[in-house]
Amino acid sequence: MDDNIKKSLKTLFFWMGLAFLFNIGVWVYKGQASALEFLGGYLIEFSLSMDNVFVFITIFTVFGVPLSGQRRALNYGIAGAVILRFAFIIAGVSLVNAFEWVLYLFGLILIASGLNMYRGHEENKNLGNHLMLRGLRKVMPVSDKFDGDKFFTKTDGRRLATPLFAVLLIVEASDVLFAIDSVPAVFSVTTDPFIVYTSNIFAILGIRQLYFVLEHLHERFRYVRYGVATILTFTGLKLSLLFFDLHISIPVSIAVIIAILAASILLSLRAGQRRDERAK
Repeated sequence: MDDNIKKSLKTLFFWMGLAFLFNIGVWVYKGQASALEFLGGYLIEFSLSMDNVFVFITIFTVFGVPLSGQRRALNYGIAGAVILRFAFIIAGVSLVNAFEWVLYLFGLILIASGLNMYRGHEENKNLGNHLMLRGLRKVMPVSDKFDGDKFFTKTDGRRLATPLFAVLLIVEASDVLFAIDSVPAVFSVTTDPFIVYTSNIFAILGIRQLYFVLEHLHERFRYVRYGVATILTFTGLKLSLLFFDLHISIPVSIAVIIAILAASILLSLRAGQRRDERAK
């Protein structure tokens, strides 16, 4: 295994370990129910972040972003996501507290998003990305070449945005789209703002390392996207069932999410082994 992948895996496991240590702290200070809510929320967000990473891989590949630029765009993108998620969560919790029926609407949105993911929703997002790039060029000059990991450069005395700045805006816009899915998904286990936000943030903090792992191995995890789509659909059904006063307990939800994610990873690895055997 490549040394860079090993390093990324170690850092990813560090962030995951930190999340589980935080979960123990939640158990100690807020009780078992809150700890289960955090665990459920974290697993949902971590699962959905995988699809986020696949879209980032597509964006960086389409625009030919150099490795140094990928690292910087991810760092700034994660910082922006931390702020954006806070705004989304506060607005979402306030909306749910004021209008409980919004939960049922969120459930339908999640089901629709999951079904779209089965059909390959990334094409629609790429269309939006190209429209955003055209819009950026209308409000400021954009250079045709990257300048290392710089967002702005000077050419003939003119200050220009580099393509990396455009990519950063696209990454942030993509996260807004994912927040529309991921924040309501956590509401399927809790509406506690503290739990919703912290589970989101811990999942986001591991995205950078998850990117560099999946960027090298995403062909071997081709079925993970379908697992993520199934998890999204499941959380939507869980919210929608509340309309009929039917509740799926958090422990059951956690077990289902882990089983779906594990099955999609195992199927991907098995398919990869078969391809390798045929190649021989």
